[in-house]
Amino acid sequence: MRALLDGMRRLIRWLSLALLFLLIVTPLAQVVMRGVFTLPFSGAEELARYFLICLTFLAASYVTVEGGQIRMEEVQAFLPPRLRWITQIVIEASAVALFGFISLAAVLTISRNLDNTTATLEMPFLVFMAPLALGAALLALETAMILAGIIRTGHAHAKQTTLT
Repeated sequence: MRALLDGMRRLIRWLSLALLFLLIVTPLAQVVMRGVFTLPFSGAEELARYFLICLTFLAASYVTVEGGQIRMEEVQAFLPPRLRWITQIVIEASAVALFGFISLAAVLTISRNLDNTTATLEMPFLVFMAPLALGAALLALETAMILAGIIRTGHAHAKQTTLT
């Protein structure tokens, strides 16, 4: 199970890097096409927006695993250890419920709009909304694993500020 999760995280990381590259290259191609060749790249804005949406939702689970999400650790550090542990359990359990709900809502929305497409690129609604459904499901999974770790250890995570 651990190897499967590690493989999934590696895939998400490389996919996120590819999406970041595409997010940078798409507007650059638009500028070059308009400025050099005087040919507009129709749909470049919508495509760049789609890459941004994909990057945001798919990379969120990897960011969570790496501890990059805002945790308000400074506030939690003032709490007594037992209350900090309970607070972290409530926060993680709430996050699992929220991300699970968002994923379910996205799947239901997709299922009700299978015939719709986006305006400019005429991208199927399934393709457009899939990053939200998948990203929220991955966030729910990773957050559930963090919750399980907090419960298993019996104590709160220590304050850990990562500066890059």
